[in-house]
Formats: sequence, structure tokens, C-alpha cells
Amino acid sequence: MKDFEKMGSFYLGRQVDDTSGAMTGDLLLYDAKDLTTHGMIIGMTGSGKTGLAISLIEEALIDNIPVIAIDPKGDIPNLLLSFPELSPEDFLPWVSPREASRKGLSPEQFAGKTASDWKKGLQEWGIDGARIRKMKESVDMTIYTPGSSAGRMVSILHSFDVPPEAIRADGDLFRERIQTTASSILALMGIYADPLTSREHILISGVLEEKWSRGESLDIPSLIEMIRVPPFRSVGVLDLETFYPSKARMDLVLRLNHLVAAPSFAPWMEGDPLDAGSFLYTADGRPRASIFTISHLSDRERMFFVSLLLNEILGWVRTQPGTSSLRAILYMDEIFGFFPPVMNPPSKTVLLTLLKQARAYGLGVLLATQNPVDLDYKGISNTGTWFIGRLQTERDKARILEGLKGVSEKGFPLPELDRMISGLGKRVFLLHNFHEDRPVLFQTRWAMSYLAGPVTREQIKTLAGDSPILQAPAEAATPVVPREGSHLFGAFRSDRGTWSVW
Repeated sequence: MKDFEKMGSFYLGRQVDDTSGAMTGDLLLYDAKDLTTHGMIIGMTGSGKTGLAISLIEEALIDNIPVIAIDPKGDIPNLLLSFPELSPEDFLPWVSPREASRKGLSPEQFAGKTASDWKKGLQEWGIDGARIRKMKESVDMTIYTPGSSAGRMVSILHSFDVPPEAIRADGDLFRERIQTTASSILALMGIYADPLTSREHILISGVLEEKWSRGESLDIPSLIEMIRVPPFRSVGVLDLETFYPSKARMDLVLRLNHLVAAPSFAPWMEGDPLDAGSFLYTADGRPRASIFTISHLSDRERMFFVSLLLNEILGWVRTQPGTSSLRAILYMDEIFGFFPPVMNPPSKTVLLTLLKQARAYGLGVLLATQNPVDLDYKGISNTGTWFIGRLQTERDKARILEGLKGVSEKGFPLPELDRMISGLGKRVFLLHNFHEDRPVLFQTRWAMSYLAGPVTREQIKTLAGDSPILQAPAEAATPVVPREGSHLFGAFRSDRGTWSVW
């Protein structure tokens, strides 16, 4: 057995001498269970951040650890570009003809050179086709494209289902689920509301709480109808009409209805249900790598979907028994905008809860960003592993050094850390692991997956294959029949997969 083939150890590279900058013979083996205290990868464009993230995910998959990856850029589907034979024919569809032309080569010649380079690069790190094959055979890999038919589609029809009993029984978690769900719905409409002062937010939260407290689920049509005619007559000490007159509520109803009635919204209603358990394991218990590519979505749609998915993951976490082992990984690339230091978008509340509580249930959260100043400081303090690559500004470095003050208390001076961070090269990272006595430098290994860069819509179609897109369960697409006198303006048509407007 090779030195790095140890269950529970992630082979990420080789250590680098912090004085000479040369690689040593020592392997960088990261203890998988340390990721239960979460981690972050920080580095500017070109630092090797994506390669490190993909390599870490590869190691998890080899160890049969399932992964959910949220990908705003389109790089993570490169995980499917893993070719055990390492033949030019495998690489040909994925190499850039433009890059080949710049090098004076035909696409076929460039594919041959790329295959040769990849094989040589892997051999230098002790990796062969058999290890790639083992990874591919260990898990099921799927690319999801919410709101698009390019990859596997995701239906949000069940996204307003009553939360698990474990969530409802915990007052804080239940309130957080209500708040983030209401915020997500409003964000999709372009309304960024304060949960304490926005009547739109308070109304939708009240509807969700009323239904969920009784153990009842909601779908979008019933949510629209209940905004029009809420299941309560007062809010606080005010009657409903004083707090939010029916005419004003109708404006909100129309705004939400017009959004979901638009043809562009139809893809959100088709596909696999939003279910964290099925994203992590197949029906027969095989681990999965579920990659959610959201680069095609607008900022509103991204926030809406990511918040719903994170809520679903939190609900799954709370149904799991406690463990000290790494049970699954949630990876999010380019966290910018979803976890800001000042604002409170709906995604931030759920991420903070996951960082505080998920470790007890074996879920490791791994976040990546170019700029540490874009991350909430409380979130940074809840991550036990930092992979620090080349940084863009002195401000970024100062933020990192501020967070590493605790390391100096263990006898490692901050000026030394400053020197190490300032001298980082491409694919060289400083690893600070809360569970270890001192930080180490290492160079990342060669990724087993071909790093072709962000994938296009057409390439996602190729990777997704020709398998039919799963439709939402029939009961989830039941048409809404308005009661007599109702003014509901739209309903889902299961026979067409669209919304009808009348």
C-alpha cells in the first residue's frame, strides 16, 4: 500500500521547507475528522485554490464520504473529468481549440500533449489510473442545474414542506428556518427585508409559522393564496387590516404570482425534490457527489436557491445521530456575497448555524474565497482549518494575521507567519489546523480530475449524459383548484410542467 493510502487521511500534497521554499519528502496527510470543525480555503485567482478544493473532494470520495458542492463559478464539474486510461481521446472533447491554436497545435495534438502532461504529473505524485478508477467507482457523481435543464433539474415544490420534528422542537432553529425561508422568498422578488420591521417579512413568517406549527406543509400556490387570505386575523396587537390592508397584500400576491407564472420559472418546478439525504446517498446507500452549479442564475435566484438548500441540509443534519467522524462534506466555492461581514442575507444565518452545530453530527463545512475581508468574522472564528494561499492585498493579509493571533500563543510568532504568507507561491499553501501544534507549508498534489476551467452549458449537457430528467413526484404537482370566490391568479399545471394564469 502506498504511504498515502490510509483511510481517514486526505493526501493533499507534500510539505515545503518554510526557509528554503523547497519541497521535502514529507507527505501532507490531513486527518479527515479534523474537518468536522470546518475549514476555509483562501487565495487569490491563480493561487491554486480550486485545485486544492477539488483534490480534497477527491480524497473524500475515495474514502466514501459524500459531498454536496455549491458552485457559483462552474469549476467543480471538473470532478467528472477524471479519466482512468489517461488517453488523448478522453481529453480531446475538453481541451480548448483556441489554446491549441495559440500553441501551434491541432486539437488532436494538444489533447495528446495534455494527456501526456497529466499522466506525467500524476506519476510524480504517486498517482495512477487505478486510483482514478477507484474514485470514480466509489461514488455517484451528479451535476444539478437548478432553474435550468442543462444538467439534472431540482424542484422546489417541496421546499416549503414542514421541517423535521427535530427542527420544530428547537425554538431557535425553528425561528431561524422560518426567517431564512421568508427572506429567501422575498429575495427572489427583489425585496431585501428586515425581519423585525418589514410587514412583508412578518406576514410571510406568520403564514409559515401557522402552518408548520400544526405540522402542515405549504407549496407556492397555497402560499400565494394564504398571503392573500392569511390564516390569522391579527398581527401582534393590531388587526390584520390595520397592519397590512388587503389591497396592499394583493400587490405582494401579484408580484409573487407574476414571478412564478413567468415561463422562465417553470424549470424550478421540475426535477429531483430538494432532499439533502438523496443528494448525499443513492437509494441503495451508495455515497454521492452532488454538484450544484449556479453560475447561470441571477443574484436573486442564487440567494433564493442557496438559502433553501442550506436550510434543507441543516434539517438533515438535525436528524442524524452524533458522531466524531466526518460523515459528509458541504463545500461552497466563492462564498462572496453569501456570508458577508456586515449585511445579513438569508444564506448567512443558516451558514452560521451550520458552523456552530454541524460538527456534532459529522458534517464538515468547507468554504472558499478570494478575499478574507468578505467573510463574517464570527464564521472565520468557527473554522478550525485554514488553507491560506497567495493573497491579493495587505488588507487581506492583516485580516488573516489577526485571526492567527492564537497561533502565536502556542509559541509561533506572528512575524514568522507574516513572512511565510508573504512568500507563498502558486499551489503553495499555509495550513493552520487548530488540532495541530504549528502551521505547515505544503504544495498541493496534482489533481486526478482534469482542471479544464469553468464548464459551459453545452459541456454540462454532455457531462450530464442523455438520461431523462426526473420529474417531480405527481403529488407535488397537483393543480391548485381555487375555491369559489377565490382571486388566486395562477396554479401549477402538472400536465405541462408550467404555470397557468387566469
